[in-house]
Amino acid sequence: MVATFKIITLAASMEENTIDFNDTFYDGGSIQVENARIRCWKAGGHGSETFLQVVENSCNPGFVVMGQKLGKERLFNYVEKFGFGQKTGIDLNGEENGILFKLDRVGPVELATTAFGQGVSVTPIQQITAVSAAINGGNLYKPYIVKRILEPETNNIIKEYDKTFVRKVISEEASKKVRYALESVVANGTGRNAYIEGHSVGGKTGTAQKVKNGSYMVGNYIVSFIGFTPASNPEVIVYVAIDYPKGVTQYGGTVSAPIAKEILTDCINILNIPKDDVKPKEYNWNEIKYISVPNVVGMKKEEAIKLLRDFTINYSGTGEYIKEQSPNASDRIKMGGTIRLLLGN
Repeated sequence: MVATFKIITLAASMEENTIDFNDTFYDGGSIQVENARIRCWKAGGHGSETFLQVVENSCNPGFVVMGQKLGKERLFNYVEKFGFGQKTGIDLNGEENGILFKLDRVGPVELATTAFGQGVSVTPIQQITAVSAAINGGNLYKPYIVKRILEPETNNIIKEYDKTFVRKVISEEASKKVRYALESVVANGTGRNAYIEGHSVGGKTGTAQKVKNGSYMVGNYIVSFIGFTPASNPEVIVYVAIDYPKGVTQYGGTVSAPIAKEILTDCINILNIPKDDVKPKEYNWNEIKYISVPNVVGMKKEEAIKLLRDFTINYSGTGEYIKEQSPNASDRIKMGGTIRLLLGN
């Protein structure tokens, strides 16, 4: 299963207006398509959910319905427009086309499985290129490994590659909806392990069962996560794939998303990407919760203590009024973290 294809199905659905995020769908754990029963990764399914929650939950039956609403001609038209089944032309040797169903051989089952990424084979650079187009306003560009070649002693530019536009794939409005949904995946769904406090992140998880001699291998998966930041105006995109992780639950959200988070955090620091508006995260019971620090400067000590009951307080100075605080108001820190207060009169 290729997580990227769910993004392509989502992008096509947004461009064609075949679904609305508030439309509802019932996931009972599987969906019947002709003689094939396609199951959700969650036993028993997710129950009643909106199509935004279908994306957040990476719900296979929900994506099957999205594909059915598009139809095979429209879905495969977008698959081609996003660059799958063909080389990107990247400046590396040995690039492959990938493997897709031929349109004349696509029946209801092939349409259903393609909608959530099963039965297809694509390259990592195709995935990065396609998802970049889905989130950057709908513009497909040719990827490059090398930006410029410099003369080693003088640093004079010998050769430089300009941005190469290929084609318009979807509209800015549809791309904005894709970014919104993928940010929700990280805030509320399967990608929550890539959430970064103070920086908006969008992304999608993937769990692909490996194939050997034409058959799916039992318990052997490639788990992946593709993520970007900032979610509203992406500057960095990262794709992480782990081949057959051992000793862990094999899901992209549990294995690859935390690694992508570390890479994205490093990119934020290196590129000095400023903090932005972040969609609040819905925490699970076992997750470390981050909360905003209230403003207590100017308050009496007794009043401040009531507002800071979720934190550990360290005092310096004497007096009954708060003169300074650290961290500052509105900063988000771990619940139970330390707030330093300077007292005065």
